[in-house]
Amino acid sequence: MATVGFIGVGNMGGSMCRHLIAAGHQLRVFARREDAMTPYVELGAIATNSPAEAAQGADFVFTNVTATADVESVLLGAGGVIETAAPDTLVCDFSTIDATATRAIAAQLAEREIGFMDCPVSGGTKAAEAGTLTIMVGGTDEHMARARPLLEKLGTNIFHMGNVGDGQVTKACNQIVQVVAIQGIAEAMLYAEVNDVDLDKVVEALMSGFAGSKMLGLMGPKMAARDFAAGIEARLHHKDFGLVADAAAKQHLPMPATVLVHQQLSKLMEAGWGKMDTCNLLRVLEKDMTS
Repeated sequence: MATVGFIGVGNMGGSMCRHLIAAGHQLRVFARREDAMTPYVELGAIATNSPAEAAQGADFVFTNVTATADVESVLLGAGGVIETAAPDTLVCDFSTIDATATRAIAAQLAEREIGFMDCPVSGGTKAAEAGTLTIMVGGTDEHMARARPLLEKLGTNIFHMGNVGDGQVTKACNQIVQVVAIQGIAEAMLYAEVNDVDLDKVVEALMSGFAGSKMLGLMGPKMAARDFAAGIEARLHHKDFGLVADAAAKQHLPMPATVLVHQQLSKLMEAGWGKMDTCNLLRVLEKDMTS
């Protein structure tokens, strides 16, 4: 059994912790709020006071935080993992962050002989709870072989995409396809709504043809029922699309749908709906009609 320093025990990370503890691994957890660690301490984890303390004596360090700056802080900053992690410790970052920054982080850790893999995930909180996440991994074959037994406790679809950073590129592709689809669904629902066609029937009909998809099956009924409560908080998609839009601009890539959806997500945030579901893109369209 491995000793794992686990940093970030939110909705996703917390479920991961439970699976690892249930599998018999020893966890050393860190969260900014002390009370956030309590449920995992009650299951047998050890609470720590900093990322550096969580990494002390660990075979693996798992991080699941929000943004690029957060990953840089907990790994490389004052009181960070780099201060105490032993050579050959393997860091697995499950956050969704910038691919270029990911490669820079890996390079700095490598100077201390600390391994690194980017392991962004898809599937949301339900898949995290069930241990059925899709995990997109960038890293060496050796690191992948070491980490796989632990990753298999967290996900059922594990893809080794290539070198460090390639997992983040793949996750960006996932977000592009997913959220551009949500925008399309919102526009379809608006069109049906304005033309007085039953939205539930529209979803049912579309699901039987080529338009049918997992995302339509999830978001169509929510929009039809005007259930705008969070599944995945829209602010996270907004953050991810910001990363993609910035990368596309730097690489001079023509990605008009991505740019447009980023603009719509920015309007969603401005409306104060960031902690609600991304299906609020429908309300953004409705709001634009009346403004």
